[in-house]
Amino acid sequence: MTLSFLPLIHWIALGWFITCWIGYTYFARYKQRNCSTIANQLEANRIEWLQRMIKREMRMADISSIGILSRNVTFFASTTIFIIAGLLTVLGSTEQVIPLVEALPWIEVDSRASWELKIIILVITFAYAFFKFTWSMRQYNFVTVLFGAAPDSNDTQQDRDIFIKHTNWLMGRASHSFNFGLRAYSFALATLGWFFNPIVFMLASALVVWVLYRREFRSATLAALYNASHHSNEKKIDEYGL
Repeated sequence: MTLSFLPLIHWIALGWFITCWIGYTYFARYKQRNCSTIANQLEANRIEWLQRMIKREMRMADISSIGILSRNVTFFASTTIFIIAGLLTVLGSTEQVIPLVEALPWIEVDSRASWELKIIILVITFAYAFFKFTWSMRQYNFVTVLFGAAPDSNDTQQDRDIFIKHTNWLMGRASHSFNFGLRAYSFALATLGWFFNPIVFMLASALVVWVLYRREFRSATLAALYNASHHSNEKKIDEYGL
C-alpha cells in the first residue's frame, strides 16, 4: 500500500499529533503522583463530601448532585453522536464537498484520499470520546446505586471507611473517563488545523497540550479546590492565576 497520496510533512504532522496526545496523557498520569492536579485534588474533595454525606439523614441533595454530573456527561455523549453522524455525511459526500472547500481561502485539499483521511481521523477521535463519555455515564449511574446503599452513623467505622474508599475510587474513574472524553474534544479542535496546512496542525496540537497543562496543573481552579480542602494551609488563588 502506498502512502504517496499525502506529502511527507502531513505524515510528520499526524505523528506529532499522536505523540502530543498520548505523550500528554502519560505525562499527566506520571506528574500527578508528585504534585497537585485537578484530578487528585478532586479526590480529596470527594472524600470530604462522602464523609459528610454519611452523617446526613437526608441525602437527596447528594444523589441529585450525582444526577447533575451524569446529565452533563450524557449531553456530551449525545452531542458526540451528532458530530460523528455529520462527519460521516461529509465523508459520504466527498465529491460534492471538495469543490466547495477548495473555493475557501487557506484550505488545502491535496487529494480526495487526503481529505477522507482527515475526516476519518476526526471520526476516530470523536468515536473515542463517545466511548469515554458513555462509560463515564454508566459509572455515575453505579455511583448513584452506591449512594442509595451508603451506611449511616449507626454503622461501624470500618463499614463507612470501606464505602468511602470504593465509592471515591468509582467516582474518580467516572471523572477520569469524562476528562479523557473532553481531552479528545480538545485534540479534535487541533485536527481542524490540518485542513489549513500541516504546520498549523502541529502548532495547534502543541497549543492544546499547553492549554491542558495550564488548566490541570497551574490554574486558579486548582488553587480554589486546594484552598477549600486545606483550610489550615491555604494558598492564594492568584498564585496559580491564568
